[in-house]
Amino acid sequence: METEKIPGSRGSLAPPLVFIFLVSLQLISRFLEQLKRKAAKSPVEQQLRQEIRQLLKEANSLSVPSTFAQAAKLRRKAAAKEKELAKVQELHTKEAKGSFDVYFKSLLCLKVLTLTGLSWWFWGVPIAVIPQQLLRPFGKVLSWKAGESIAGHVTVGIVPWILLATRVSKFISQKFP
Repeated sequence: METEKIPGSRGSLAPPLVFIFLVSLQLISRFLEQLKRKAAKSPVEQQLRQEIRQLLKEANSLSVPSTFAQAAKLRRKAAAKEKELAKVQELHTKEAKGSFDVYFKSLLCLKVLTLTGLSWWFWGVPIAVIPQQLLRPFGKVLSWKAGESIAGHVTVGIVPWILLATRVSKFISQKFP
């Protein structure tokens, strides 16, 4: 896209900087979600899951009528381990949720304050000027609250740019593992 500086504009670096900032916020959010998922899997939980699988495997191997009592005993042990696992998971989830909630809330506040500040700073001022041929059907939508078109060019407003950049940054952050 061709962008150029126009009178009253904040500069041609504004669109890429807003986009890079939004992508970084999305990547940070994605990173925190991955950390939260990894923290939810404690070694105690993994050990209990392994023991449950082993007990159920042994119980299934004892399927003849003469070993029915042994199989039932192993299934009861597995059920008791499952209850213990549920308690451990609940306790661990509460701890992990509490620690990550602070980070998610602060990230949300940062997003809201930044996007509000950018909207206020660039309100009514175009952040970019793009040739009309590139945006033929969407020119009016992208120039919302950015002023009039300039000689075959469409002015892009901050609100449509933030919406577009947010959607693209979410798509990009989903492509990273």
